[in-house]
Amino acid sequence: MLEVKDLVVAYGKVKAVKGISFKVDQGQVVSLLGTNGAGKTTTLRTISGLNRPETGEIWFEGERIDKTPAHQVVMKGLAQSPEGRRIFPRLTVEDNLLLGAFARKDSDGIAKDLDRVYDLFDILRERRTQPAGTFSGGEQQMLAIGRAMMSRPKLLMLDEPSMGLSPLMMQRIMSTIRTLQGEGVTILLVEQNAAAALKLSDWAYVLEVGQITLDGTGEQLLGDDRVRRAYLGED
Repeated sequence: MLEVKDLVVAYGKVKAVKGISFKVDQGQVVSLLGTNGAGKTTTLRTISGLNRPETGEIWFEGERIDKTPAHQVVMKGLAQSPEGRRIFPRLTVEDNLLLGAFARKDSDGIAKDLDRVYDLFDILRERRTQPAGTFSGGEQQMLAIGRAMMSRPKLLMLDEPSMGLSPLMMQRIMSTIRTLQGEGVTILLVEQNAAAALKLSDWAYVLEVGQITLDGTGEQLLGDDRVRRAYLGED
């Protein structure tokens, strides 16, 4: 479905991503793990068309997209829920969600997907006319994921969905990711909570200073001593 080949992304003279290659197969949850500055968010932004690679290729469903404008990337079936949520605080919950469907013309389908999001996150339905800025961090994260879902993506990219959330809210977000996978959505997950991400992941890659240093199934990496020491806080 998605294949990244020898991707290099630079900010000026500084290379944030240094020739990484990975793939995401249809129906999978694939995680990118790493500390701050490893290149995870830069990678997602480049796949989304928000950054341009210096070299390398990005292929989605057999089509090369690394030179495709961001709005057209969304129309091809990729959507991103960004780090920090980036909701529009003065707009209502429902208006935020409808912005996720900006490229769609099928009003009946949009209405059905709006109901689908409300079924996933009942608090959004209850408070759909409220300004989004009145929501808690966890509720805003639900809104950000729901907004991305409104484009009806084939591949959903989630950037740090559990950041700043309570343990209970984090569990709910992770459960939602599993639900979305069960509905046929492929997911590329960037997440600092390595244990939670690996328990969900069919496959995962560890990024360190812009390079992939390790990969394997979620179960394999959960049992890897290097991962346990560096990311799970175990000796």
